[in-house]
Amino acid sequence: MKSPIIALLSLWVTSCTIVDSSNPVNGSYEGKAYRPLYESASIAKKVEVKPPTPLKKPGKIYTLEPYIFINEQGLGIHIIDNSDPRNPINLSFISILGNFDMAAKGKYLYADNLDDMVVLDISDPRNPKLSNRLNDVVPIRDFPPFSNIYFECVDRSKGVVTGWELVEMDQPGCYR
Repeated sequence: MKSPIIALLSLWVTSCTIVDSSNPVNGSYEGKAYRPLYESASIAKKVEVKPPTPLKKPGKIYTLEPYIFINEQGLGIHIIDNSDPRNPINLSFISILGNFDMAAKGKYLYADNLDDMVVLDISDPRNPKLSNRLNDVVPIRDFPPFSNIYFECVDRSKGVVTGWELVEMDQPGCYR
């Protein structure tokens, strides 16, 4: 049986391909590809509590009575007081770049922040506090979360990838 490290390394190596532009991998290139969005490491790791904001691109939902936590894909978490289900109150927004997943237990909210996991004390849901950060525990992927797409290869010298945008592009260097 292969060790888990070898299996993960094999998966990582085969998950992206450098494209030979003279011979496209999956048919012809249509002119649009995903471009990485970069931030400095200090900005990317910043966790900040902000006033409530409207939901724009909601993702996962987690409940811990009487609260509902709604992920804003790639941007952070909304905290909603659902004590009165007919009148939910949007309490606050926690800005966490690269956030797509979360869980809550007791007075703590656990969330991914790119390749880190942050632990927030939510005793006061209007003003959550960063309690802990576990560095480098979430596997980082240098490709968009889609398959059968072209994208611009990541250049780590530009910063940390915090998201992807679909744009017109001459010839992207990568395909997944």
